[in-house]
Amino acid sequence: MDKKDIQILRVLPLRGPNLWTYRPVLEAWVDIGALEDFPSNTLPGFYERLAAWLPSLVEHRCSVGERGGFLKRVQEGTWAAHILEHVTLELQNLAGQRTGFGKARETSKRGVYKVAVRSRQEEVTRACLDAARELIMAAIEDRPFDVPATVAHLRGVADSHCLGPSTACIVDAATERHIPSLRLTDGNLVQLGYGARSRRIWTAETDRTSAIGEGIASDKDLTKRLLGFAGVPNPGGRMVDSPADAWDAAEDIGLPVVVKPYDANHGRGVFTDLNTREEVERAYLAAREEGSGVMVERFIRGNAHRLLVVGGRMAAATMGKTLTVTGDGKSTVLELIESQINSDPRCGVEEEFPLEPLVLEKEPIALLELERQGFHPQSVPPAGREVLVKRQGDLAYDVTDRVHPAVAATVALAARVVGLDIAGVDVVAEDISRPLEDQGGAIVEVNAGPGLLMHLKPAEGEPRPVGAAIVDHLFPHGESGRIPVVGVTGSTGRTTVARLVAWLIQLSGVRVGMACADGLYFDRRQVEKGDRANWASGRKVLLNRGVEAAVFENGSRAIAAEGLAYDRCQVAVVTNLDPADLLPEYYIDDAERLFNILRTQVDVVIPEGTAVLNGGDPQVAKMAELCDGGVIFFGPAHDLPAIAGHREQGKRAVYVRDGHLVLASGKDETPLAELALIPLAASQGGIENLMAGVGAAWALGISLDLIRAGIETFEMA
Repeated sequence: MDKKDIQILRVLPLRGPNLWTYRPVLEAWVDIGALEDFPSNTLPGFYERLAAWLPSLVEHRCSVGERGGFLKRVQEGTWAAHILEHVTLELQNLAGQRTGFGKARETSKRGVYKVAVRSRQEEVTRACLDAARELIMAAIEDRPFDVPATVAHLRGVADSHCLGPSTACIVDAATERHIPSLRLTDGNLVQLGYGARSRRIWTAETDRTSAIGEGIASDKDLTKRLLGFAGVPNPGGRMVDSPADAWDAAEDIGLPVVVKPYDANHGRGVFTDLNTREEVERAYLAAREEGSGVMVERFIRGNAHRLLVVGGRMAAATMGKTLTVTGDGKSTVLELIESQINSDPRCGVEEEFPLEPLVLEKEPIALLELERQGFHPQSVPPAGREVLVKRQGDLAYDVTDRVHPAVAATVALAARVVGLDIAGVDVVAEDISRPLEDQGGAIVEVNAGPGLLMHLKPAEGEPRPVGAAIVDHLFPHGESGRIPVVGVTGSTGRTTVARLVAWLIQLSGVRVGMACADGLYFDRRQVEKGDRANWASGRKVLLNRGVEAAVFENGSRAIAAEGLAYDRCQVAVVTNLDPADLLPEYYIDDAERLFNILRTQVDVVIPEGTAVLNGGDPQVAKMAELCDGGVIFFGPAHDLPAIAGHREQGKRAVYVRDGHLVLASGKDETPLAELALIPLAASQGGIENLMAGVGAAWALGISLDLIRAGIETFEMA
């Protein structure tokens, strides 16, 4: 390839921990061809064009370790693969996928690199990678490149594929607590945790959210009756089926009244403070267009508030504000709305904006308010005249710290009466810092699946940690959502060790899921045949809520091509490392690269966990220093250097002495079983596999009596 070009040869989505990092990455194999001989400082104008198109690259510190470090590298001279890494990362940032991890490394083939970048969402990262290549080539060839249009396109890709902000804030809060998450669909259905200890969310609904509670919340009339039975102040009212019936209801309730859709959403079609028959009947016709039915309620004076209840406690509160414009004697109402309301920088149609633009033709309520005051959209109010446009604007102003404890208790009671673990309770009150009874305030609605964005990005006030509140509700203090996970890797013996470990766990009365080269198993039942030592089968185990412990076989090829199926594990087993067990098709073509693949299994051990390592294999023994948790060495003799030194530090080991399998903690030895009585010990490599499996069971806390019985009865068939 003589032409200066960047070719993307292959893209591997590493969806779990991998040789690069704990997190999912996209690994691109890139051939820069002739550019191997042309670092960036030899390309005329390249630095200037790149810095002008992506000025935010100044924040990339790179190996220089300071702001502007990457651009300094570009100016001094660096290679196209390195630049592709950073441009891909920055395009992800501009698309709203904040991330900073990336690596570019040479392979053994000249001009071919592996470029790895953190990937929060696979399709988005792929799009950013392709766009980064196009941008870099345009900068090299001095061609125009439309950066704003590219970023807008990438934002659209992100909006189409990524979690919504409400779900994302819950997942982020779970991540902060080291609770794993698994996305179940392309939408917002997410599992938090693994197996039997997992919980599921769908935006602000959880697997604890009652379907009956949701049904009650959607029946506004029933909700009010139940609230009334519990002594919760509410506006009363009833369903109506015609303009005349709406007026009859208004007369019965007493003016002023509210007319609104039966299934009102975001306040659309809600007409307040209606005092005449004409207003009521007109409001009925408009409200009917917004929902499946119409209600008439007593009008409650005050501001609208949304109080979020999570797990029986108020977690956040926002308030709406009246929208008005002030005449200047020259501008129409429409022009005043644009200059005084919609010009607010907090106003926009995207989710990042806390306020929505006011569009009069879509707001029959606003048109009615104008008409009441003698105006229409083209009217020119006198200078200084304040014109009411909308009584209740967006619920975007945080008032959490102002809520009176009695009000907080009342909304929590309302959620409980309806039967919702998470609820958005709408309150109308003149002063939220006073009890409702003291001011004639009331709860007007209880909503299931409330939006969280208003609490995350309020127009005024501080954001509230509502995602953390939901996670704490699902996983009280001390619960991690994790089940015991055992990962087994190495050059040989993986399948035997995985099956032995699963057998020993099952004997302890725990339901086990296992993905290995012999198939996919739940308890002792094989549900899929063939090689299932891969990411997809591992994910099936973790999603199964009947699984109380999981065992995974992870070959070097699977780790290189897909990454691990889980983020962390309690026990990692490395059986051995054969320097000849290379993967040249993945550019894993020397012992060091193979070591870095297999060490991935040890890297993910939790601090409370254990790595079970072959102390007789010097390369595997070196992995002990990489483990965040404890280490159990196994080997054929007690005097192996790794095992002897380990025991001198009071640590654990498994080895053979005088024909017996021995467990040692420091100087203390416990003979476990005679090898002659263990069928597995007679097979090729069986003693090594036996020690590895026993070490894993010991690390899991399985009793020695049970381990002894298990190894004497274990059969591979």
